[in-house]
Amino acid sequence: MKEQGKIFLGFAVFILAIAITYGLWAKEAAGTTALFMAFGLCAFIGYYLAFTARRVDSGAGDNPEAEVADDAGEVGFFAPHSWQPLSLAIGGALAFMGVIFGWWLLYWSIPVIVIGLYGWVFEFYRGEDQNQ
Repeated sequence: MKEQGKIFLGFAVFILAIAITYGLWAKEAAGTTALFMAFGLCAFIGYYLAFTARRVDSGAGDNPEAEVADDAGEVGFFAPHSWQPLSLAIGGALAFMGVIFGWWLLYWSIPVIVIGLYGWVFEFYRGEDQNQ
């Protein structure tokens, strides 16, 4: 994580230099604002990774002599048969189409998003997967 934090912080410094140069040269508000927001996001992620790297053990990515196989193993648990991301994608697509075609479309998209989000959060608390 240390290396990843350094990469993001270095990228944040680069974007900051580009944002200042672009702002002084182009005098255009939208692009300058977007570049400064990109700087903030990179700095935020870089700080989080650097801060977290101090509290956790160093991984294979921090060892310059590590092999690819050193980082192998279980990554985590992923739901093998979840339909909830599809409902969230449909609800999100309807919401973005609501911005284009009319805000009235949000009346149909928000319930789809809420149902999909509720289902995704609680999908392992019902049915055969329910803990007793």
